[in-house]
Amino acid sequence: MSANRTVVSSDSEFETAVGYSRAVRVGPHVWVAGTTGAGAAGDIASQTRDALHRIEIALHQAGAALTDVVRTRIYVTDISRWREVAAVHAQVFGAIRPAATMVEVSALIAPGLLVEIEADAYVEPPAGGNVPSGAGR
Repeated sequence: MSANRTVVSSDSEFETAVGYSRAVRVGPHVWVAGTTGAGAAGDIASQTRDALHRIEIALHQAGAALTDVVRTRIYVTDISRWREVAAVHAQVFGAIRPAATMVEVSALIAPGLLVEIEADAYVEPPAGGNVPSGAGR
């Protein structure tokens, strides 16, 4: 494994079962895995808000921030509720304006989950162009 690769764990039971990390940073690039959120049954907005909060935590652990996000992918189980999800996404990313995609899927990994979000970030190297090795370890 590259010395310039940092992995972030959320300690989710799925990480071990599936063999993935919550986030991976290689150089200035950070990829956050599909992230779901908790919320009241049927409350897609609260699930979206919590998923984005979990993404923010993973980004910070990888040495990045929400302002570094350049792309999000949003998976919903009911596309007719896209406005509820979009409103929360806009609250978080309105000034940042990453490239974004929202698609409907038939189901997510656990019953009751309505939304899952991935995020990609690019951390601008500091002046001088050197990216710290192992940022966020």
